Amino acid sequence: MKLQRKNRLRATALGVIAVSSALALTACGSDNNSGGTTGGTGGTTSGAPSNVKCDGAKGQVLASGSSAQKNAMDLWVKNYMAACKDAQINYKSSSSGEGIVAFTQGTVAFAGSDSPLKPEQVADSKKVCTGGQGINLPMVGGPIAIGFHVEGVDSLVLDAPSLAKIFSGKITKWNDEAIAKLNPGAKLPDLAIQAFHRSEDSGTTENLTKYLSATAKADWTYAPAKKWAAPGGQAASGSAGVAAQVKQTNGAIGYFELSYASSQSIKTVDINTGASAPVKASSANASTAIAAAKIAGTGKDLSLKLDYATKADNAYPIVLVTYEVACDKGNKAATLPAVKSFLSYAASADGQKLLTDASYAPIPSEINAKVVETINSLQ
Repeated sequence: MKLQRKNRLRATALGVIAVSSALALTACGSDNNSGGTTGGTGGTTSGAPSNVKCDGAKGQVLASGSSAQKNAMDLWVKNYMAACKDAQINYKSSSSGEGIVAFTQGTVAFAGSDSPLKPEQVADSKKVCTGGQGINLPMVGGPIAIGFHVEGVDSLVLDAPSLAKIFSGKITKWNDEAIAKLNPGAKLPDLAIQAFHRSEDSGTTENLTKYLSATAKADWTYAPAKKWAAPGGQAASGSAGVAAQVKQTNGAIGYFELSYASSQSIKTVDINTGASAPVKASSANASTAIAAAKIAGTGKDLSLKLDYATKADNAYPIVLVTYEVACDKGNKAATLPAVKSFLSYAASADGQKLLTDASYAPIPSEINAKVVETINSLQ
């Protein structure tokens, strides 16, 4: 009897250990791609990086803007606040347009935007950047994935003209001849296409429409803009909203950052650019395209000019660069140390390394070196 009792106790103990281990593994494997405010609780991390320089950073920093970079920002904020206990970074994931408005109104210390400041926005920024102006600091690169959900279709190739016709409502069925020609052998259904776009002003929209304008002029007759201009389609809020609609709707297609597709197992379109083979949406292929970018800004402004019409092998053409928009001079004294410290970490080797793991693309090293230098010079 005593031996049986010991065996039962041992089995119970082993069961507790097994359940505890399973729970621990489940917790480690969790992911967070929800919208909202980032306060250091989102994303995953291997622990606080050892080389973060807090440099007297303290207090609360408010920032807002691009939802494209939310998943990267989650990781950065969590790691940074683990190292700099006296500072709190609150990033509200909304849209590039809303972030720029908040910045030029002086309600946030920096903004995230998927496209550079326009001249009128620079003029507005001078009202809050005492003695200076807003500048663009490229911080996150990555592909804009074209996600699709067509039951029975596991892979899909499209080109610029077919994308332009789909998103402008000229192609309405998945078995359209133009799509079938790009996908020989695929069993395309006689199913209505449901195209989703962003409901609010979005830098992601602007970058997609820059690509369509550069590569499908005959089929895309709308000027590149943050606001969706084409007729038809259905609108959803934020990259998360568009991804959710594609995920749940048979026949859907939409656009969002690759991180949203990866985290939700959404299939993505390969792009026929005229290269030797269709190009997949991947961090590496986006980096190949971004590496060819040129700095278009002057002075401390580091806005980039991207080549959306590239035909280079392994260069994914639909890319965006998310900028952190900050004052070159005239930053508020109370938040300047934390802003510089946090942005320095995001631009560091550790910060940029996280991007690939999160399905983004690091900023090319030559450009990133100038970003680090500029961050150090903020006043």
